[in-house]
Amino acid sequence: MSEKEFDFTKKKRVVVKIGSSSLNRGETGNLNFTKLEHLVRELCDMRNRGMDVCLVSSGAIAVGRQTIGLNERPKDISTKQACAAVGQARLMMTYQRMFAEYNQIAGQILMTKNTMVNPVSRENAQNTFEELFRLGVIPIVNENDTVSTYEMQFGDNDTLSAIVSSLVGADLLILLSDIDGLFTDDPHKNPDAKLIKVVDKIDTKLLGMAKGSTGSDVGTGGMATKLTAAKIATLSGADMVIANGVDVCILHHIIDDDFTGTIFKADKSESFISQIYNGDNRIMEQSKIDRINELYRKSKAEGLTEAEKKEQALLRKQFVADVKKNLTAQLNNIDIQNEDGP
Repeated sequence: MSEKEFDFTKKKRVVVKIGSSSLNRGETGNLNFTKLEHLVRELCDMRNRGMDVCLVSSGAIAVGRQTIGLNERPKDISTKQACAAVGQARLMMTYQRMFAEYNQIAGQILMTKNTMVNPVSRENAQNTFEELFRLGVIPIVNENDTVSTYEMQFGDNDTLSAIVSSLVGADLLILLSDIDGLFTDDPHKNPDAKLIKVVDKIDTKLLGMAKGSTGSDVGTGGMATKLTAAKIATLSGADMVIANGVDVCILHHIIDDDFTGTIFKADKSESFISQIYNGDNRIMEQSKIDRINELYRKSKAEGLTEAEKKEQALLRKQFVADVKKNLTAQLNNIDIQNEDGP
């Protein structure tokens, strides 16, 4: 932003999210070590500015697939989890070696949706983050693909990064994408689409813009999920930036407010935060979540009876419905409160 509207140099805690497509070479699927080295250097430089830094990084399944020697991306859950088990270790080993070159320590945190749903797990995760920051460690967060079942997955790292941002009290979330930011239309289809540089408030019109650009819930380059992440992050008190991660060196340009991208202004709401984290906001009773996982394990080990299959389908349907209803109610309530506020 050439006008220097934002002073990100004063940010104290920053979460950076980068996807597997930005870390791997498209032609082979192998890790792009040059880009990875540049990313590590940028993160270490942010630490040298005095900032707490957290990286949300995917890619474990892709790395594991290449390591094992599978030619195609696995489709069944068991093979995906096996690839994740191998790939996560290889990915962290690579990160550790690169961070060590700058005398920087990195730590691994693997999360599932149950980490946030369960109050005890959530508090433990929060305490772990705080201690790592106190020790000067850069946490590297990913979804725990090795043990996550379909029902317990965040689904995408945009959402995961926003939840992590809220959990750790970050004041800036940076999403490195394959697009320059939020546009008025799909720039791949409409050459007249304009970049929206600053978003003061995320409303239903803006959310509809992302979905309408492709005619699907995915949106332009996953823009719908990024706007959901922006809603969570901004209402939790963080500014959020969407920028193109083709050149990860854009990170220091973002901090210096000299970049092309979209900035979503923080719009903190204490009521939104309390709705996320109070005990009444649990998406499902813990006993039902445990039952979902129990049925999943049994289906893999010995198979399910017809009655158990029906129960599993019902619980899955209920879980998805509860998630949608819960999030919609939260966001609608917050919009009303903000409009009536000062």
